[in-house]
Amino acid sequence: MSSRDNILAKIRQNKPEEVALPAVTTFASNFENTEDKFREMLSLIYTEVIVVKNLEELAQKAEELYGKVVNRATTIPALSAWADFSLNVSDPHELETVEIAIVQAEFGVAENGAVWVSDQYLPHRVLPFITQNLAFVIPRNALVDNMHEAYVRLQDTLGWGCFIAGPSKTADIEQSLVIGAHGARSMVIFLLEGE
Repeated sequence: MSSRDNILAKIRQNKPEEVALPAVTTFASNFENTEDKFREMLSLIYTEVIVVKNLEELAQKAEELYGKVVNRATTIPALSAWADFSLNVSDPHELETVEIAIVQAEFGVAENGAVWVSDQYLPHRVLPFITQNLAFVIPRNALVDNMHEAYVRLQDTLGWGCFIAGPSKTADIEQSLVIGAHGARSMVIFLLEGE
């Protein structure tokens, strides 16, 4: 028997007994208003929240805020005429010149201002991290109170996804905060009514 086989055999003999997973405890946040808490947390992390009534108003707001910006990209079909940068690229490195990306997200979390984005709506995982400015569109009724509720919502999710909270931030030991050091310099959340 080789040394490798001997080591693996000893590992197999020393398997601990299976232990049941602990019961999952959930905590109720009891926010008076989930959207108000979401807005409050986002304001603390340098993110603006804008409510839009429909996709037409979203397009108007996108034009108002970013119409003069070059290299605008989106995953929202209703904004395809607004976008001047195609996400139909084979190499994600080609996205490095995107100035603003408006991306569909699935839901937001009130307790920390995080937004869940997945490859369901994202053609390139790098897009939210490489763009200079980032905006998410979330159905207004798709806000949950806390991460416990978020994970319940995600329990049957397959594929890639992540939570993003505010623009990129970093700070050093002298407590100098830098926004946009490693990713988007700004972030806006559009809450879309009627979705």
